[in-house]
Amino acid sequence: MTHAMDRRRLMTGTAAVLGLGWLSLPALAQEKRLRMFWWGSKERADRTFKGNKLYSAKNPGVKIDGETIGWSDYWPRMATQAAGRNLADVIQMDYRYIFEYARRGALLDLNPYVGKALDLSGFDKNSIDCGKVDGKLYGINLGNNSTAMLANISAFEGAGLKVPTGDLTWDEYGKLCAELTKAAKKDGFYGSMDSGGLEPSFEVFVRQRGKNLYSEDGKAGFSAEDASDWFAYWDGLRQSKACVPADVQALDKQNIETNPLTLGKAAVAFAHSNQLVGYQAVNPNKLSIGMYPSGGAGAKPGQYLKPSMFFSVAGTSKNPEDAVKVINFVINDPEGVKAYGVERGVPPSSKSRDLIAADLDALGKAQVDYIASVTSKVGPLPPPPPKGAGEIAFLLRRTNEEVGFGRIKPAEAGKKFLTEASSILSRG
Repeated sequence: MTHAMDRRRLMTGTAAVLGLGWLSLPALAQEKRLRMFWWGSKERADRTFKGNKLYSAKNPGVKIDGETIGWSDYWPRMATQAAGRNLADVIQMDYRYIFEYARRGALLDLNPYVGKALDLSGFDKNSIDCGKVDGKLYGINLGNNSTAMLANISAFEGAGLKVPTGDLTWDEYGKLCAELTKAAKKDGFYGSMDSGGLEPSFEVFVRQRGKNLYSEDGKAGFSAEDASDWFAYWDGLRQSKACVPADVQALDKQNIETNPLTLGKAAVAFAHSNQLVGYQAVNPNKLSIGMYPSGGAGAKPGQYLKPSMFFSVAGTSKNPEDAVKVINFVINDPEGVKAYGVERGVPPSSKSRDLIAADLDALGKAQVDYIASVTSKVGPLPPPPPKGAGEIAFLLRRTNEEVGFGRIKPAEAGKKFLTEASSILSRG
């Protein structure tokens, strides 16, 4: 009896020395730790870490460990973690990959949480359905966006040239950028980045021709001629010095920080509209935002409104309900909504849009206005990318680099790209 009392006094005394109090010991033992994994810029990281800190402050005993890396490194890491059944609890997911990971069993069906831990009452049907795979809800849309052209306004105006907009055709865009390169008279500075290796840019080009990048049955929707014309277009811009040379573009890891616009090597970047905030944060010159060049008379709309990204929960999460509550916090709680702002796109929830409307700065307003302006000009959401689409996106970049470095001609590159892409798709 004496020994038991002594042990109790010792534990109580230790807790008192630590300033914890006897009753706090069980609370410490019950702390839950969640992992969150996302890609993106420093601006996104700052906003996400702030959101996580606010959540933990409102939910004592729940700690969120965040990890972020660039887009090009994100998906290989995701694949490794999925194979090892070690995915983070809360995962940032892309429309291109959500079908693949959901059908692989790596993501949690969120339907059972809707109306309970997850409030989607502010979302319209389309904003919910875009996160569904085979009737089950695997992703919560964090923002609506579209592809966009970001331009250094002072570079064009300083050269006495018009800032590029979607009113230009692709050929007119190329000529304008060549003029800027010449007028700038600055070594190592060019009118445009080389977007030949960017899948979203190629998709716009293909859709302007009345096709989808992928068909409903998961096959390539473009032809070898489409791909050859695409590679030839950017090869022509390299030859005319309208865009950066291959060795400069190769430095781009497909993130904001390494894009030629940010590196001071080009006056135009092709991005997604939600990235305006991140790009402007690291670019000293004011940027404009506009639609892609058009396909010319008779062309179809190339762009579309898409979910910028989702938050999903890993199917292996040990604390799935807590992970769902974190997602609910960033789409519904005033503090969470305002912490994220419009950096991940214009919130699809009407409630969230109302929460941030009064606090929008010039950049946020520009992004919201852009989405409003393109809504009537874009085409329908395309079929979901099939399994292997992510690998094909990397193949596109590699093939464009081969053309850029003179290892293969555009015509041959188009045939090779379609053959290899079809092989990837056939493997499923």
